[in-house]
Amino acid sequence: MQLGFVSAILSDLSLEEVTRFAAAEGFDCVELMCWPAGKADRRYAGVTHVDVTNFDAGAARRVNDTMASAGVSISGLGYYPNPLAADAGEAAVAREHLEKVIRAAPLLGLSRVNTFVGRDPTKSVDENWPRFLETWRPLIKLAEDSGVKIGIEHCPMLFSRDEWPGGKNLATTPAIWRRMFNDIPSASFGLNYDPSHFVWQMIDPVEPLFEFRDKLFHVHAKDARVDKRRLNEVGILAYPLEYHVPKLPGLGDVNWGRFISVLGDVKYDGPVCIEVEDRAYEGSLAARQQALRQSGGYLRQFIGKRSS
Repeated sequence: MQLGFVSAILSDLSLEEVTRFAAAEGFDCVELMCWPAGKADRRYAGVTHVDVTNFDAGAARRVNDTMASAGVSISGLGYYPNPLAADAGEAAVAREHLEKVIRAAPLLGLSRVNTFVGRDPTKSVDENWPRFLETWRPLIKLAEDSGVKIGIEHCPMLFSRDEWPGGKNLATTPAIWRRMFNDIPSASFGLNYDPSHFVWQMIDPVEPLFEFRDKLFHVHAKDARVDKRRLNEVGILAYPLEYHVPKLPGLGDVNWGRFISVLGDVKYDGPVCIEVEDRAYEGSLAARQQALRQSGGYLRQFIGKRSS
C-alpha cells in the first residue's frame, strides 16, 4: 500500500508546493483535486490542483515533471460533484467536467478517477435509479474506452437541510452497491472506500471489504467519532453532524489496525490517502499541515514506507 493524502486540504498551495510538502513529510502519493475553476459551493470543493479544462499532452507533461521532481506519485484524480442533481444545469456541468477528468487521466499515465455517483435528495433510491443508469452507463463506457477505473466514494452527503432526506450521493451502502454493480457490470466501476462514512451509519467499516474486494480501487483514510451522549439526546433521525464529527485517523471510532490488516487480507495494494475534515485542525495552513503530519505518523504504524 502507498500512503498519501487528498490535496483538497491544501487548497491555498500550488501543485508544486503540495508536492514539496508531500515529499518532505515522506508521503508516497497525493490524490489531486480537479474541480473547475470557480467558487466552491461547500467545504473542500472547488480545489484545482490539476486544471483539466483544456488539458493536453503538454499540460500533462508539466504535471508529471512536477511530481517526478518531488519523487511523489499521483494516486488518482479527484472530482466530487453531483451528476444527478435535481437542477439539470448543475448535473450537466458535473457530468461534462467529469468526462474531462476521465480523459485527462490517461494523458497523465493514470488509471484512477474518484468521484460521487450523485443523487436527487428529494427522491427515493428507486426514483433516482433510471437517471442513475442513463447518466452512468455512458460515463463508465467512456472510462472503459480510456483505460480508467472510476472509484465511487460513499459519503451520503447528508449534512444540511437542502440535502435532506436522501442526501446527494446514491451509492451509500453495500445493498445499493450490489444493485449498482449488477446493473452496470464493469471492471472500470468500483469504490473509493472511506471507513468513516460507515461509522455513523452503524455499519461495520471492515465487513464490506470482503465482499467488495475486487471493487476496491482507492481508499480514503478519514475517521469519525459518534458522540453517544449527544446521540442519546437527538437520536439517529437528527442531521448526522448533530451526533458525530469527522476526525483525523486515530481520533475516532475506526479500528485502523483491524482495517489495514483486512485490506491486506483481501489483497488490496493501492493508495491509502488521508482526507482531513477535522475542524479542530482547520484554523490555519500550519494546523492543516500538522493534521497531515500527525495522521501520516499514526498510519505509518500499519503502512510501512516503501523502499525506493
